[in-house]
Amino acid sequence: MFEAPPHRYLVGPDFELARAPTTPPDDAPDRRKLRTLLRNQTRRLAELQRRMYAEDRRAVLLVFQGLDAAGKDGTIRAVLSGLNPAGCSVWSFGPPSSLELDHDFLWRTTLRLPERGHIGVFNRSYYEEVATVRVHWRLLEGQRLPDDTTGTDAFWARRLHSITEHELHLARNGTTILKFFLNVSRDAQRERLLRRLKESKRHWKFSMADIESRERWDDYHAAYEAALVATSRPWAPWYAIPADDKPWMRQQVSRLLLDAMKALKPRYPEPDTDSSDRLEALRRLLEHD
Repeated sequence: MFEAPPHRYLVGPDFELARAPTTPPDDAPDRRKLRTLLRNQTRRLAELQRRMYAEDRRAVLLVFQGLDAAGKDGTIRAVLSGLNPAGCSVWSFGPPSSLELDHDFLWRTTLRLPERGHIGVFNRSYYEEVATVRVHWRLLEGQRLPDDTTGTDAFWARRLHSITEHELHLARNGTTILKFFLNVSRDAQRERLLRRLKESKRHWKFSMADIESRERWDDYHAAYEAALVATSRPWAPWYAIPADDKPWMRQQVSRLLLDAMKALKPRYPEPDTDSSDRLEALRRLLEHD
């Protein structure tokens, strides 16, 4: 069975987004094989999720970031398909509300963190605060921050440090964090945006903000590169997943999640001796009912 080498996409200190691949390697399986691999991985994930849910000791947080039309929604849907929805939560974060702006930038996502035994997904996240907000820095005016250095390099460095410390705190308390930057090329993004404009059933996906963001492609890449390098840590790694080929992208994300779940080694709880005795007595009672 083909085993994808996902760690080739792990972000390290020398990571350069402009040099990161957006397409699968030459030896990648064809799309039919990738879909088969994804189905098999989903079945294994479902069993591991059941064990983690029953064990109720750890949580998993998946963070998805990427430029518009990178494929975040479809990847989340494909990877989580077949899992128990009772043990999953997916949150999408758009522009903050007035209430959210009256709190620190980590507040609204903290409210949505997965509980123990659950898999939580952030479709966009607090990383918008060091990517989109960094590109459109005047958004900081709405946050009414007391810091005189707002918008400077020192300001962004402190905000990135806050994120790193936040994720370390979560990891220390039992949350496994995986972060995926879906790395789409400019050409592939163009084709996907055109498809949204040409097909009426996809019009709802299109926003003028998609075009405005595309016009600042280099600025977004610079902001994301700085964020990924500064916050990719052993307890919360970033993976820059090639996103031009959707079946490959989805299989890679699924593979990384499966590896992380296997490493947790979740187990069904074992009853103590007294509980085992009571269960055995109840079993005999029901059998003779």
